[in-house]
Amino acid sequence: MEVKMIKTSDKLIKISTGRLCLLALIIFLAFVILVLPGQSARAEENTGASGSPDLSLFYTVGDLYGWARSYGQAGRTDYIIARFTFDLVWPLVYGFFLVTAISWLVDRVSRLGSPWRITNLVPLLGMLFDYLENVSASIVMARYPAETDWVAWLATLFTPLKWISISLGFLALVSAAIIFLWIKFQRKNTADS
Repeated sequence: MEVKMIKTSDKLIKISTGRLCLLALIIFLAFVILVLPGQSARAEENTGASGSPDLSLFYTVGDLYGWARSYGQAGRTDYIIARFTFDLVWPLVYGFFLVTAISWLVDRVSRLGSPWRITNLVPLLGMLFDYLENVSASIVMARYPAETDWVAWLATLFTPLKWISISLGFLALVSAAIIFLWIKFQRKNTADS
């Protein structure tokens, strides 16, 4: 397993050129500026302001059923449609950005064989848990008012795992960027001396 992770990480580092990172950043920013606000407004309009599993860090099975009830049939349908349209693309967008940016940076701040290089895999966990959350919450919404407690329980587990993984991905990105800038600053100071 460890060897496979290292090989996957190394492949991602190898393909993560500066141009690819720039493309990933442009797509990410365009999505955040142009798509997310409209999607958020539509979600609030169709499901009300009662909350959402996607935006919560922690919630209970009871909370999930409460949202399903408050959304109504039309809101639940819209929720499911959004999970299998918008939410199929969004994890790919943030994952593409985080993986390529972290890969590009760790290649410049760590030596070959360093365990820090596999931090570029962390966003992949966020994407996986995001998809698992979407599927499990959608099943709950689709079956409501019938209750599927074990699926609802899985949704409550996948959501914090998603947020933790995504947060760790951004932390890895910021940490690698700070180290990269520090190294550049040190080299510049050494060259100027």
